[in-house]
Amino acid sequence: MLKRKLLTIVFLFHLSTFFISQVSQSNRLLSFAGTAYGQNRPKSSSLNNDVVSNMQNLSAQQLFDTANYYFDIHNTDTALIFYNFFINKPIKKTDVEHQKRIAEALNKSAIIHYHLCDFRNAYEYLIRALLLCEECDYQSYEPKIYTNIGNIYYRFNQYDVAKIYYSKALNLCQDSATIVIMLNNLGTVEVEDGNLDSASFYLEKSLQISKEYDNIHLHTLLNTMAWIYEKRELYDSAFYYYKRSLEEARKNEKIEKEAEILSNISKLFYDVNKTDSALFYVDLSNNIAEKNHFLSILAENYLTLSKIEETKGRNKSALEYYKKYALLNDSIFKAENFGDISQLQRLYEVSKTNKQIEQLVVEQQIKEQKIRYQNIIQFIILGILLLVSGVLIYIYLQKRNLSIAYKKLFEKNIQIIELQDHSLNRDSEKYKKSPLTDEMQEELLERILTLMEDNSIVCDSEFSLDKLAELVQSNHTYVSQVINTALKKNFRSFLNSYRIQEAQQLFSELDFTKYTIESVAFKVGFRSPSAFRSTFKEITGVSPNYYLNALRNGKTV
Repeated sequence: MLKRKLLTIVFLFHLSTFFISQVSQSNRLLSFAGTAYGQNRPKSSSLNNDVVSNMQNLSAQQLFDTANYYFDIHNTDTALIFYNFFINKPIKKTDVEHQKRIAEALNKSAIIHYHLCDFRNAYEYLIRALLLCEECDYQSYEPKIYTNIGNIYYRFNQYDVAKIYYSKALNLCQDSATIVIMLNNLGTVEVEDGNLDSASFYLEKSLQISKEYDNIHLHTLLNTMAWIYEKRELYDSAFYYYKRSLEEARKNEKIEKEAEILSNISKLFYDVNKTDSALFYVDLSNNIAEKNHFLSILAENYLTLSKIEETKGRNKSALEYYKKYALLNDSIFKAENFGDISQLQRLYEVSKTNKQIEQLVVEQQIKEQKIRYQNIIQFIILGILLLVSGVLIYIYLQKRNLSIAYKKLFEKNIQIIELQDHSLNRDSEKYKKSPLTDEMQEELLERILTLMEDNSIVCDSEFSLDKLAELVQSNHTYVSQVINTALKKNFRSFLNSYRIQEAQQLFSELDFTKYTIESVAFKVGFRSPSAFRSTFKEITGVSPNYYLNALRNGKTV
């Protein structure tokens, strides 16, 4: 029976592996991964459903071990699928050891997303892992999670925050390999801040521990050392340590680190004006980065290539590389990604604070709880009363100000009417001795009204009383007399009535959204939008904004 079970497990394992590899080669991995995340499964694929069913029949330990195997051989797509099956597999809350394995799976899933430059999902997995470690008291694993959180903040140039998490990891860490990395990371942050002496101190301690444990992570430490020498402008020493770091990375099959080191060497050669050597190393780095989709390294390489091409005078090529860099860099480090990360961090802190509050509340006495809740209720009621009072006061002040404004507007209109009446009376007295007969006035008025029907003339910003007199073959005085006596208006009011009428016509057209108030103001002959607004309200009784909104809402104005 035992042999039969083992054969069944092996068969299911190989069947799952075969299916996953086929899906990956035919660009269907995303569909399959969706099933692992609980998304809709393709109903048309019976094989897909069978394999998913078979994988669900595997034990939690088998899923976890298989995921770790693919993670170790850098088959990250397959590893991620198995990790998610394992994470979503139902368990008992009392199974603490299984919860610890889930925390490890979440952390490794975050590492995969991190290398894919999917920092938002990486951070979410890390926060979930950290909460789970705190829940099941898995403190010994927390340094690894803090390290990866620090790495994400480092990627977004948040060096102070990254340093906090690296320090947390170092304080809790008991694993030599993690201590080596933490010291190196702290040194890297110090280099970014320009504290080279402090960076050297961390690096020396890290190298000392690394030597005691068979030169663990030596390729990373040598790379940081080279960077420090480069910052000190000791380029020969920098190149020497970059070369040693590259040899170590290749020996340990650290492909991403190899691409990063080659990229660093190319930048070094560019800085010392050896563009041909820089081009050679950046091409080597790009070959690896493109093959393995190391996006952040690709972005840095495009920037280096842009600088090299610019140095060689090939500005068009330099611009193309810079566009590639900007596009890729923006897609990786776009602001909304960091905003999501910050939000997740705040939610985590709130969650952690809430747990602490819950523990304090449990320890409090019943009487203290009642007093606390009563105080909260009193503050809430007081706050509501203050808020309501503030709103009422605001409404009262707004109504009072509106009333005052309408009163001033009414008084101003009365003054304008009185001034107009006075002007018209004065003009009537002035025109009593005019040689124009009634017949001549009627004839001139007809010519004026006919001419004013031409919108191209009326809406000309240069149109004036003199221009009107010229067009109707009369003079300034006679035209002014006819308008004042026959129409009871001055020329400006007479002209504005036509212009506002044209503005109303433009607003009421079917496609009125193509006009703005400012464009209509200039179109009908006004020299400024403010003059148009005041004239429009004077003639129609409403503002242009109100008029336009009423038309858009289908209201009658």
